[in-house]
Amino acid sequence: MTLEELRVITIVYVSALAPLIIYFYKKDKIPLWVPSIYIGSFLMCSLGWELWFTYGWVDGDPVNIRRSETLNQWIPLHINWLVNSMADAGTISLGGLWLMWKFSGKNNQIFQAWNWSAFSVLFIWCITQNIFVELFLYHDQLSEGKSLSWAPLAPTGEFFNPLLFEFNERSVMLQTQLPWLIISPILYIAAIAMARKS
Repeated sequence: MTLEELRVITIVYVSALAPLIIYFYKKDKIPLWVPSIYIGSFLMCSLGWELWFTYGWVDGDPVNIRRSETLNQWIPLHINWLVNSMADAGTISLGGLWLMWKFSGKNNQIFQAWNWSAFSVLFIWCITQNIFVELFLYHDQLSEGKSLSWAPLAPTGEFFNPLLFEFNERSVMLQTQLPWLIISPILYIAAIAMARKS
């Protein structure tokens, strides 16, 4: 196992499990609507792209073909979509909502009505983390020349997937950025709706 593979494995499992541990540890201080957002985000991410990218259902290669054997052993094909969706729902989605709240001065009103300033924090977080994932975490699985499946939240698929930019000989493609471009406003709208209900 290389140091880079160890880093990927550690980040994947920590980002999937840490939000759940934090939730159960601080459950009494967390709004009642948060678990609903977690579950909704998990379903959106898993059904929106993680299952499709993992199994290569429509014109794509499954993840076990796009990465090293060591990663296949430590993050098996059939749980790849699960841990990635858990990380998407917890670390990214809930983490983004928490950052919005922190950057707004812990103003709960941002969850009662749309606030462009708050949304910009969420949007920047979602896109920045995804670029980081593509450049530094999964660059071997998502780089130019690797076939990813079409997915509902990556609707252009391989049919229209231009290179957005390169950094250090690693590529960032449109197809892998689309899910978070689409899900960011949906996530904020859902958080407002759930917060208003509770």
